[in-house]
Amino acid sequence: MSLIIRHTNQTLPRILVVLLLLQFGAFAAAQGTKLSPDQKKQLEDTVSKFMAATSAPGVAAAVVLKGEEVWSEGFGMADLENSVPVTPHTLFRLASVSKPVTATAAMQLWEQGKLDLDAPIQKYCPAFPQKEWPITTKELLGHLGGVRHYRPENDEETNNTKHFDDPIAAGIQFFAADPLIAKPGTKFSYSTQGFTLVGCAIEGATHEKYVDYVVTHIFQPAHMTESRWDDRYAIIPRRTRFYSKSKTGAVMNADFLDASYKIPGGGWLSSADDMASFEVAILRDALLKRATRDVMWTPQQPSTPGMAGEGHRSYALGWGTGDSSGVPDVGHGGGQQGTSTFIMLAPAQQMGVVVLINMDDIDASALAADLMKQLVGQTAKNLQPPRP
Repeated sequence: MSLIIRHTNQTLPRILVVLLLLQFGAFAAAQGTKLSPDQKKQLEDTVSKFMAATSAPGVAAAVVLKGEEVWSEGFGMADLENSVPVTPHTLFRLASVSKPVTATAAMQLWEQGKLDLDAPIQKYCPAFPQKEWPITTKELLGHLGGVRHYRPENDEETNNTKHFDDPIAAGIQFFAADPLIAKPGTKFSYSTQGFTLVGCAIEGATHEKYVDYVVTHIFQPAHMTESRWDDRYAIIPRRTRFYSKSKTGAVMNADFLDASYKIPGGGWLSSADDMASFEVAILRDALLKRATRDVMWTPQQPSTPGMAGEGHRSYALGWGTGDSSGVPDVGHGGGQQGTSTFIMLAPAQQMGVVVLINMDDIDASALAADLMKQLVGQTAKNLQPPRP
């Protein structure tokens, strides 16, 4: 029996009405949860008070609710000399917030069976010499690999001015000949250098450049169209200037830095909008399966000494974990020349916060926690549904 549909003059209008209703439904769904004007003002006031207290030249912040970005805004100046304001699209140095990005890339490869987290690092990164004990990618992700951090007495390392066209290989040379500071797996010792080895493992597992892999498999699926590595030679639109504060409290230009030697652990640029997109992608399982995400967010030790300054209690794989916002949260902070940053997620509540500041030595985690506490404190009746 065949079904024949005849398009009469009455049928066509009905079809059009159905299509319009479907389009409206999609539009309404896309609008998602909104913040009321009062809620927006509360967030704006919190950022403004923080800036007044810290003398931060510029801040960009974003908020994710129910797995959707609902607010982002720029405050202050991206360039004080030329009076360029901060916007949600201004690019800031992520500093160590680069680590969750790299960790997500590594876990993606583990999920696909391309990277064995428990294999010796030399399986994927033969450029790193054998040490007294084997080191695994998992230990490096949890800062348990025994690889040193910066040498405080080596200003040429912390304030590197050299530019490297092969950043992973060049970065490894900074510490390849040094002994381990502890037997891997026995002691938490925060190490940006260790994340250079994670970047090397990603290259070995994929036969792609680390930067190319992250752009293709993390940024593009997450719709992070503005993020890129901090290439000091490139002309990068909307990149902020970088500031410090003198001993007298005066705002000044930050020390020069070429971060090409440490991209996996501290060399990416991003915007508030892009990092909110990253949070949305993580919450929606767009980059990792939920089971993989749970492994990534499992603390490697019950309590991690030294994490209090990061606003967290313990460290997982490239992410800090804690409850500084009053509910279980994960995230990471960053700080280097001319930047202070923090991202925070409350997974059970499907909430996220992004804070990017163009001045070093500012407690971005405090602002992130304050913003998250405001979100956690809101009830469903405070949320304004989209208007038709």
